[in-house]
Order: sequence, then structure tokens, then C-alpha cells
Amino acid sequence: MKKKTVLILMLFVLIGTPLSLFAETEAAVDQLQANLDTVWVLLAAFLVFFMQAGFAMVEAGFTRAKNASNIIMKNMMDFAIGTIAFFAVGFGIMFGQDMHGLIGTSGFLNPNNLDLGLNIPMEVFIIFQTVFAATAATIVSGAMAERTRFAAYIAYSAVISLIIYPVVGHWVWGGGWLAQLGFVDFAGSTVVHSVGGWAALIGAYMLGPRIGKYEKDGKVNVIPGHNIVLGALGVFILWFGWFGFNPGSLLAAEGALGRIAMTTNLAAAAGACAVMMITWVRNGKPDVSLTLNGALGGLVAVTAGCAAVSMWGAIAIGIIAGFVIVFGIEFIDRKLKIDDPVGAIGVHGLCGATGTLLVGIFAVEGGLLYGGGINLLWAQLIGVWAVALWTIAATIVLFSIVQAVIGLRVDNEDEELGLDHGEHATQAYADFVMKVQDVRH
Repeated sequence: MKKKTVLILMLFVLIGTPLSLFAETEAAVDQLQANLDTVWVLLAAFLVFFMQAGFAMVEAGFTRAKNASNIIMKNMMDFAIGTIAFFAVGFGIMFGQDMHGLIGTSGFLNPNNLDLGLNIPMEVFIIFQTVFAATAATIVSGAMAERTRFAAYIAYSAVISLIIYPVVGHWVWGGGWLAQLGFVDFAGSTVVHSVGGWAALIGAYMLGPRIGKYEKDGKVNVIPGHNIVLGALGVFILWFGWFGFNPGSLLAAEGALGRIAMTTNLAAAAGACAVMMITWVRNGKPDVSLTLNGALGGLVAVTAGCAAVSMWGAIAIGIIAGFVIVFGIEFIDRKLKIDDPVGAIGVHGLCGATGTLLVGIFAVEGGLLYGGGINLLWAQLIGVWAVALWTIAATIVLFSIVQAVIGLRVDNEDEELGLDHGEHATQAYADFVMKVQDVRH
């Protein structure tokens, strides 16, 4: 903005225009920039909101048809309930007046009263942050799919948007202790995705596996999703929405948007290519569902450093994320025996943590490979562990309370019939089922 001001002043002097008009022109330029920033951040918020559809399609496609209505209901209601919870309480915890670097203490019920010194209207900032909070909450849905009570899901999803996510957000984006330490998470590899991933890890562990997933002798059974095309559509929607997620976090319509969009895209492409090649070499054929998750893993991993790394750094992060996807999901499924139907723990938890750490290595300013020493890497390590410990501890308490009060899991009959029937008394594909029955008879 200073360069613009100097140029305008020089122009006025050269053409002999009265300098009294200079202030008016500068104010007009500032207002134009504010308007552009407002429009861009709103557009980015709308793109991130559309990611809810992507999450719903991925989860529905990667699971069985008998649970599709339940999955759609969860992905809609976690946003609806989370919106109100975050507006009333969560936003104040995240961006309110700082208390000892741990939590915000103002802005409750009416966050418009907060003065954050932004170049965009407060309402625009609130909706942008709301869609981020919804993303953290909805990640948990996939890992706990096909056997969770709907009432239990609503309860713990609300608490994630109300307290668990906003506390982490304050530490990093609200001027909290991690921000003061120099921790870098530009758009939320840890703040958003790892929070959702660690919560998913605890939820899936406490919930237990789906019926038939693991045999008594340790054999792992694959339970295929009912529509890989629907899952792929979800991945494409998420990839598209990430162009709002990462560039939108700049909160301004500036030239850096292009570079952030490029690093975002390159990491996703590298993640997909890496997983395709790894599974091709290991299994003799490229794995479709893992490759789709590879793209998501690359996106999650680069989110922390999308504004800090080079193009080739983004490619390296995407490739590393690809290895994390393949071997991380395999470790969770086959060694830990934690049943995660969509791979949410690997994609969001492991890749989110890995990508955040890699900022300390690949950041052009301060990164280990660029002569910055270990200070940034150390700050990243502290941040990743602190967020993991907080989220894991908080969700253990949360899920324990939900289990005691509501119950986390449906009974065996409802699980086998499908949650569409047991939880909602409906069918996602009623006409299709009828036609199949007609053919059989």
C-alpha cells in the first residue's frame, strides 16, 4: 500500500493536480482494496462451505449404501449446529481478549463487538472462520461411520465446534502462546485437520470396529464402499474447495494468492501421483481409493506451509504425504486395529501433523533447508505435540461423557440393517432396492 501511495503522489506532482485531492484519491484506493478483500474472502468462504458436500460424498462413497442417509444427515447437521455454537461461544474463545495465551475471554454471544483490526467487515471474517470450524468437526464423522448413534454424533460434534477447536485456534490464530512462540500454520494443517484427525482417532478407538472388520485370528477384512465414483466426486469437490481454504486464509485480494494456489495444487497432484506409484509397485495395480486419499493427504499436508514454501517444496511435501497415506493408513488399520472406513485419521491427523513439521524444513524463510536453523522446526514440533495432547485429552473426556449419557454405538441389529433404517427410518436408495428385489423375484 505504501508503494501505491508514493506512486499516486508522484503522479499528482507531475501533472500539477492540487494535492488536496490526493487524500481523497488515496482513500478511494484504500476503499477499493477493502472491497476487493471483502469479495474475495466471501468467495473463499463459499468455496470452503462447499467442501461440506465433498466430505459428505467421500464418506458416503467409501461406506455402504445402507448408511448413506445417515452420513448426509451428519454432514449437514454438524455444520448447522456448529454454526450456532461457534457464533455464540467458539468465536469468542478463539479471537476474544487473550488470557495468558490460552483462551479468548470476550466476544461471546455477539462477536461483532470485537475489534480485530481487519480490512474486511467482521461478519465476513466470522463466516470465513465458521466454515473452518465446520471442517474440523466433520472430519470425525468418516472415521466413526456406520456404527455411531446419531444423537451421540450431534453432541460431540457440537462440543468440538464450541470448545475443542476454538482453543487450538486461539493458540495459533488468536494471538495465543503458540503464535508467540513462532509456530506457523497458515491455513490449518494442525489447527483444523489435525484437531479433526486426533478426535477421529480417539472416537474410532473408543467406538470399536464395525461388525466383521476383524477376525479373532487377527485377519483384517476389507469392507468396500458402495460407490467409488461418488467418493471420487467428493475428492474433486474438496480439491476445488481447497482453492478457497488456502488462498482465502490470506484474507486479502493480493498477488500472493497465485503462489498459494500453485503450492496447494502441486502438493495435491504430487500426493496423488506418489500414492498411485507406491500402490502400483507394491500391489501390482494402482489403488483407486488410496490414490484419492493421496490427493487429500497432499492438500492437508501443504495447508500449513502453502504461503511459506516454494513450488518444489510443495511437491516434496505432497510426495512425503503420499508415503504417510499408504503406510499410515495401513498401520492404523492392520497394526492398531482401529477401524477408519474413509482413512480420515491418516489423511487429516497424520498428514496434518507431518505437513506442519515440514514447514520447519521447507519454509523459504526460516526453514532448515534454507539455512534457518532448527528454531522454526522446534516451534513446529512443540505445536504439533501440544495440539495432539490437548485434542486427545479433551476428546477422551468428551467421548467418555457421551458414552455414559447417550451411548456412542448403535446396537448390532441396527448396525447390520444399516443406520438409515435404525437411526432415521429411511433408505437412501429405496427405488433401487425395489428394482433389485423385483429382479430377484
